[in-house]
Amino acid sequence: MPRTSDPRPEDARPRHDASRAPGPSVTPLGSTLLDPAALYFVSYDGLVNNNAFQKNGLLTHAGYQYAVWYTADRTAVVARRAAGGDDWRTVRLGHRLGADDSHNVICAGVSPADGRLHLVMDAHSSDYRYVASVPGLMDDPGAHAWRADAFGPARDSLDGLRPTSAFTYPQFLPTPGGRLLLSYRTGISGNGRAALAEYEGGRWTDLGCWSDATGTYATARGASGFRNLYLHGLDYGPDGTLHVFGTWREQSRAVTCGADLTNHDTVYVSSPDDGRTWYTAAGTRVARTGSTEVGVGTPGLVVDPLGPDHALMNQESQAVDSRGLPHALISHVPDRFGPCATGYVAERTARARAFHLRRAASGGWRKTEIPVPLRSSQRSQLVLDAYDNAYAVLPYGRIAAASAAGGWADWTLVWDGSEHLGAFGEVVVDHTRARQDGVLSFLYQERSTGTAPSPLRVADFRLPG
Repeated sequence: MPRTSDPRPEDARPRHDASRAPGPSVTPLGSTLLDPAALYFVSYDGLVNNNAFQKNGLLTHAGYQYAVWYTADRTAVVARRAAGGDDWRTVRLGHRLGADDSHNVICAGVSPADGRLHLVMDAHSSDYRYVASVPGLMDDPGAHAWRADAFGPARDSLDGLRPTSAFTYPQFLPTPGGRLLLSYRTGISGNGRAALAEYEGGRWTDLGCWSDATGTYATARGASGFRNLYLHGLDYGPDGTLHVFGTWREQSRAVTCGADLTNHDTVYVSSPDDGRTWYTAAGTRVARTGSTEVGVGTPGLVVDPLGPDHALMNQESQAVDSRGLPHALISHVPDRFGPCATGYVAERTARARAFHLRRAASGGWRKTEIPVPLRSSQRSQLVLDAYDNAYAVLPYGRIAAASAAGGWADWTLVWDGSEHLGAFGEVVVDHTRARQDGVLSFLYQERSTGTAPSPLRVADFRLPG
């Protein structure tokens, strides 16, 4: 059976005393330079070094922070610094980016049991490249020289495992039991399936798919027979439950009013067993990875219904609070601007807003508009501090926040990075450092023109706690 939220009244649950807890705040700590001339090209209205769906493009482990990107000559690199320090040390890896495609990001993850750093890169519905470090590199950085021979060669398999030749959107996630999950999509946009692999005991195992691409989705305008599920993330709660929000994208545009993308609905599932079985918010088992799959017609999946005509973003962000309640950040064009957003980039830039979607302790769902225009087609990132205050890191490095004590109904802009950073748009947040150290770090690249390389930086902010 799935784990459930604590049934006791809200004021009887162990948590921070909201009346005494500080509200949200960010204190700028400065920024550091990763690369004065990082690779730059605009593709799918994004940059290959700055896609918010990277899990992880920036992470902290055992007192060190790690960043990954492509430098000007297209070489994949990984750098580290002592958390809070200014001295980034960079290692060039044995791979160069193969295509000018912003999907082909580098993602990093740590396997807790053996202290290896794992990197997957350069894939969009294609083969990929995988690099892993020597064991122990992450757990005892002082005992291992930070140089290229600490990493193996770039391979076209997970140490021999080839689960798909149509690979996209890697996300690494350590399990509470010390294994390492790798989430990915197999297939293509509009006809793909969510899948998992797992690293344990020095080897990778393919767990299989858990979302279905087939079935009929229909609106008053038409129908679609194929789709894929985009994930907003995978995050564990304090009780070990794995939480996932997502949105569907249809293959056929016949379901729209003429919109050029077909994203619709926000769905939610959870797993009590590291992604082996999946349950709806009501507790109904709906999938077993590698056997049965959730589909567009599965009852109980949708927690925020929205048709395909509102320029809904895919793969935005999510988090889990100290009570084990899931939160998501989604964005779309609100109804008040009309029933049909046809041009995805233009309509989102002109009219889209971010929304905070969360599960209440009573079991229902609450949705709050963040009253800050996005002024961008791109994604935002959600962070919760030690007191469950919420932060939305918006495009251009702007930060809005809301207090847990106020029921997350008091969203306001607390820092305007558009006045300071010169960022292209989307940023990459270090969610691990926010949890471990109470520091909000994000990676951003300065706007350039054409394909001229530009500086890549990390900005740091102190959070309450």
